[in-house]
Amino acid sequence: MTAAAASQYQALILGGGDPGDPFAVSHGVAVKGLVPVAGQPMGLHVLRAVRASGQVGRVAYIGPTTPEMDALIDLQLPDRGSLLDNLTAGLEALGDRSGRALVLTADIPMLTAQQLNDVLAQAAEQPGAGLLYPVVPREACERTFPGVKRTFVRVKDGTFTGGNLFLFDPALVGQFLPRLRAVLDARKAPLKLAALIGPGVLLRLLTGQLTVRGLEEAVSRLLGVQARAIITPHAAVGTDVDKPSDLALAEAYLSQAQ
Repeated sequence: MTAAAASQYQALILGGGDPGDPFAVSHGVAVKGLVPVAGQPMGLHVLRAVRASGQVGRVAYIGPTTPEMDALIDLQLPDRGSLLDNLTAGLEALGDRSGRALVLTADIPMLTAQQLNDVLAQAAEQPGAGLLYPVVPREACERTFPGVKRTFVRVKDGTFTGGNLFLFDPALVGQFLPRLRAVLDARKAPLKLAALIGPGVLLRLLTGQLTVRGLEEAVSRLLGVQARAIITPHAAVGTDVDKPSDLALAEAYLSQAQ
């Protein structure tokens, strides 16, 4: 791996969260990213996958850490309380606006370096996209993790769950983050949301008639950047650990993988 390839991406890992999260509290840790899985914090598993990918230069981590995690982090930042505030703070700290930024949550401990590299390879095939978001087919999730409970969305091309990572062009942050904030603010107000994305698009989405391509086009118009979905067979990309049943699944999976 050349030095240029190794710094192709800068990564921001989101490991903050509500200090009163019952799941974290039940395990005696400050936040979910520190809950032990197979004897090690979830966030450490993610950090190792990112570093082992060989494609990431600098890594910023938001939230509490352990000394073993610190050895894999270039910049450790406090939690700002919201996704958008954390994104802004993380990008400002990383500084470099060239290439693409990789953002991951700290609660996907089953993610491997090879799986991450597969997603990055698919992203590289779409150089013009300013925002890329992986989705996982339902059948891939249920085949890899039988009995897993996830939120799925049905579109005309199939049924998918969203991933827990995404990629974007940092140079476009000022362009789409304000629009994304408006979407998040409207997510619990159906009339506002319909006005933003268009009632026709919303109706087709709710009835399963919207295609992946149609959804990409709607998101692109809404955010003002070219957005593309990455369909990946890697269920670990879309399987976070935030409740006891998820933890039992992750423990069993990782014990078999070792």
